[in-house]
Amino acid sequence: MTDRDAETPELDLLEDALRKTMLSHSGAELDAALAELGWAEMLADVPDQAIPLVFRLLGETGSHASILNDVILETIGGVPGGTPPMPYAGGDWVVWSRSAVEDPTLGGLPIHRVPDGQTMRLGEARRAAGWWLVGSARAMLALARQHALDRTQFGKPIAGFQAIRHRLAETLVAIKGAEATLRLPGIESPDLTAMLAKAAAGKAALTAAKHCQQVLGGIGFTEEHAMQHHVKRALVLDGLLGSSRELARRAGAGLRARGSAPRLAVL
Repeated sequence: MTDRDAETPELDLLEDALRKTMLSHSGAELDAALAELGWAEMLADVPDQAIPLVFRLLGETGSHASILNDVILETIGGVPGGTPPMPYAGGDWVVWSRSAVEDPTLGGLPIHRVPDGQTMRLGEARRAAGWWLVGSARAMLALARQHALDRTQFGKPIAGFQAIRHRLAETLVAIKGAEATLRLPGIESPDLTAMLAKAAAGKAALTAAKHCQQVLGGIGFTEEHAMQHHVKRALVLDGLLGSSRELARRAGAGLRARGSAPRLAVL
């Protein structure tokens, strides 16, 4: 596992098991597999480790599960197994079904729009979605990097061209910044910290989609290539629980009304 504060054999084994499970299952099947691996216990006992690990791997593997419901329910004390409404970009509300749903869905995910929901505490859910976005961004970066190493022009890999290197570097910087923001404890203002973290993760994923698509060129637009899958996923996840643009504006409006900014990190 990359960029982890403390690596342990147990976490390495768990990450390997989760990755293999996600590569072979998705949707309701993955929900069941994660339940067998103890997802509910991890969420209840060690959420600070479980959420970043599981949701980042969802992004990296391109799989999906309905476990964002579980994060919200754990936060609000809801009944396990429920599907609470979630805000979506543009003022809509959606429900993430725990089973397959008929069209229309959003980005191939079992999400459908519902009448207006209700305001609830979404800090942990926003962090979870943020880690999912970061995982998707890392998956796109890996695809673009490998293509840059394999694709040759004028007798050498395009990875050696300065324009390509700049796009990949800018993508990595955006991802690293989002990960750092997601790790902030948010002691003074947890809701604000979670909003900014989700916004940073959404911005990083959109940056990855833009730059990595440019590196991949025409092949990245094809249905057969994995890039389009991650781009669609990033667009949906950015809108879920508030888009990066909406959350940044909401955070800014709140700070202007407050007249001061809380300390978000101890430097």
